[in-house]
Amino acid sequence: MEAHNRWFILLTIFVALLLAVMPLPTSWLWFRPAFCALLVIFWTTRMPQELGVGFAWVVGLVEDLVTGSTLGAHALALAVLAYFSLLTYRRTRAFNPGQQLMWVFVLVGINQLLGNWVHSLAGKPVPGLTFLWPALTTALLWPLITPWLHGAASRLQIR
Repeated sequence: MEAHNRWFILLTIFVALLLAVMPLPTSWLWFRPAFCALLVIFWTTRMPQELGVGFAWVVGLVEDLVTGSTLGAHALALAVLAYFSLLTYRRTRAFNPGQQLMWVFVLVGINQLLGNWVHSLAGKPVPGLTFLWPALTTALLWPLITPWLHGAASRLQIR
């Protein structure tokens, strides 16, 4: 990858962090997509030799700091997410869009489950299955956002 084009990866993460703290009505908060998780899946499957668990861990720590959540909650969840993405990136590249959507739902569901587990260890209340709403909204965004990201990354020669 061209070193001078790494700014685009950082820009996408920055936008995801902004979207993670964007004010929403209280009734919509459970439906906020996990934008950082979506980008970790995208970038680790697009560039598995360069971006991996360490990249996801750093993104998660920054997300923990930005959102004010328990330090390490997002970091752990995104690191595990990146690990599973890296284990399956060859297979998931061959999936059709519907299969990719379901795989993203499963990955983000695991991500949400781990985040809620860390929050429960910290003594914070954890909701029932409503934690899966962000997994659903993120999966539904996957086929809309990834073609744009692939196009932009190709134009910038990010491989």
